[in-house]
Amino acid sequence: MVKMGNILRRALRATVLAGSVLAASAAGSLAADLNIYNWGEYINPAVLKRFEDETGIKVNLSTYASNEEMLAKIQGGATGYDIVFPSVHMQEIMSKLDLLEKTDINQYEGFANIDPAFLRAKSDPNGEYCLPYAWGSVGIMYNRKVLGKDITGWHDLIETVKAKGLKFALLDDVREVMGVGLMLNGHSVNSTDPAELQQAADTIIAMKPYVAAFTYESRPMVGSGDVAAAHYFIGSMIDVFGNPKDLGYVIPEEGATMYQENICVLKTAPNKENALKFMQFYTQPEIPALNMAQQTNGTANMKSRALTPDNIKNSEEINPPPETMKRLQIFEDIGKDIRQYDRLWTRIKTAQ
Repeated sequence: MVKMGNILRRALRATVLAGSVLAASAAGSLAADLNIYNWGEYINPAVLKRFEDETGIKVNLSTYASNEEMLAKIQGGATGYDIVFPSVHMQEIMSKLDLLEKTDINQYEGFANIDPAFLRAKSDPNGEYCLPYAWGSVGIMYNRKVLGKDITGWHDLIETVKAKGLKFALLDDVREVMGVGLMLNGHSVNSTDPAELQQAADTIIAMKPYVAAFTYESRPMVGSGDVAAAHYFIGSMIDVFGNPKDLGYVIPEEGATMYQENICVLKTAPNKENALKFMQFYTQPEIPALNMAQQTNGTANMKSRALTPDNIKNSEEINPPPETMKRLQIFEDIGKDIRQYDRLWTRIKTAQ
């Protein structure tokens, strides 16, 4: 997911805005409202403004910093939200918990614009519940001025920073970081094999002398040259477009993870009719294109791609060719095995 901005600031804002939504819900939701709960900075405000102008429905936006934060809020009794944007593996979890409303969005005429390859949720193979929203890769943003070269992937980056005495940043995310370790050893990012997970953790621990931080706040660090590179989402292309001479983004030759979030309506949604209107609105090709222009990520809407600015349309980082797509892996729900990851994450973080 393009997941940008200050995580702590987003979490605080999420708490404040969530309180506002719940207060409004307690007072009785207005028929002309739509309460959206999305990742921080993961939607172009122009999209929401256009929906309001076209429908007369007032959008109330609250934000969260992670799938887990969103789920905890919903399970904790938050009933004011209409639409959420879970990653595919979180959609599977929410489906098992019976939290999602069947919308039959796949029966709407605009659904014909959706590439069937992005109907990734095993619990919703036909799109009867949720609508594909946005997707992208999680690769390496780098400063070629600092590195003195373009890089091809993780091995190339590590060898270069070792030789030059530089450092890079990794995401503060257990699945993403363990995913790097797994891929570097030729394993699936959804592995639950204890030996493979130990090997992945050992690989990351071996990198730690060259890791400046585990953080989501690395884009400005790369831009300023404080770190040579960072493990980051495709949304960092907004910085690359702003300074193409010095900055780059690569999908590592060893493989990368990809994210995909979908638009889902909650069973507890007080404004289900308005939520469905938003889903239908988002099938119009110009709407995902408007979102992409600001988010620099991918879309499942096939007609939208031709409507994006040329730098996005022609970017193989944002729109990877088929051979690159084969190197991308998406997270699946691994159930109770997440505990193995959490234990190894503690080991990674505390290793000297």
